[in-house]
Amino acid sequence: MAKKKIVILPKDQKILSEMGENIKLARLRRRLSAEQVSERANISRPTLIGIEKGAPTVGIGSYLLVLHVLGLENDFLLIAQDDILGRKLQDANISTLKRAPKRSNK
Repeated sequence: MAKKKIVILPKDQKILSEMGENIKLARLRRRLSAEQVSERANISRPTLIGIEKGAPTVGIGSYLLVLHVLGLENDFLLIAQDDILGRKLQDANISTLKRAPKRSNK
C-alpha cells in the first residue's frame, strides 16, 4: 500500500521551519550536540535533523521528547492557548455541531 503524501501549505511549512529553527537555536544555546539531544530524547539523529528543518513527517511525540530534553516541554501547553476565534464563537453563543451529520446511503 502506497504511503499518502503529506501536503503542507507554504504558510504552514514556514511555521514548521521557524519552529524547527527555534528548537535548533535552543539546542545550540545549551551547547548540546545533535547526537547528545537525539540520544537523550531516544530518537534517531535523522529524526532530530527533521525536527530542526521543520519536516512535516516527524511525529508530534518526537517534538515533545526533544523539548523535554531542552527543558522546554511546558511550551507545548501554549499551543492553542489563546483561541481567539473559539472564544468569539463561544461569546456569540453560536452552537457548533458535536459531530458531522451522517451520510445518506444513496
